Amino acid sequence: MSIRKIDPASDRAVYRQIADHLREAIERHDLAPGAQLPSESALVNDYGVSRVTARRALSVLVTDGLVVAEHGKGWFVRRRPPVKRLSSDRFARRKEGRAAFTVDMEANERRFSVDVLHVGTGQAPVEVLDRLGLPHGSEVVVRRRRYLAEGQPIEYATSYIPTDIGAGTPIAEPNPGPGGIYARMEDQGFVFERYDEETTARMPTEEEARILALPAGSPVLHLVRTAVASGRPVEVCDTVMDSAAFVLFYSLPA
Repeated sequence: MSIRKIDPASDRAVYRQIADHLREAIERHDLAPGAQLPSESALVNDYGVSRVTARRALSVLVTDGLVVAEHGKGWFVRRRPPVKRLSSDRFARRKEGRAAFTVDMEANERRFSVDVLHVGTGQAPVEVLDRLGLPHGSEVVVRRRRYLAEGQPIEYATSYIPTDIGAGTPIAEPNPGPGGIYARMEDQGFVFERYDEETTARMPTEEEARILALPAGSPVLHLVRTAVASGRPVEVCDTVMDSAAFVLFYSLPA
């Protein structure tokens, strides 16, 4: 990779100029997917900047989703582009025995896996109970899992299901079967009407950053979905997503 000079007359901060140079090298494939970027020490020597400035430049690329930091190894070009998360038929494909995450991964041609972290009956936050229309203090079926693409954690989701729907059924098992929990609800006679989703951007909690193995300073997307079937809320899913790992795609009628 050729080293360009910093423009001292530019209004753009030095660390951003370095990040721009590295980004251009990635876009030209001078730094191919999986390639290691120059180390902080190399950037210090090449550009004559402080280690703090070099680290800030690399961190910009992490936030932009172009680079991943591997502890003790260095900084690497992300191997695959962000996952394109479809909005249209990702839930409808359960009729083929495929859960929504499976649909997304197959559409993006990704190798994926799911870690089931917890399944059982427990408490839910008050705001979740309000969304489900349940009295405060009610117990629910809790399903907590982590999703990985190409071996990297990208999503952490917790589902809350009323016990009259989930307890004592495959929904309360680690593997609910083909099509996931929505297919099992349909087995009970529920007819799905809609999925209401709210998405915000924020910084992760300490636990979320640990579970998703996020570099310091990485924001997340926080998505809360309420599934409505046969006239009632049947699930609230609280999902935290590595913001650099996803593109949210929506197709809206004109």
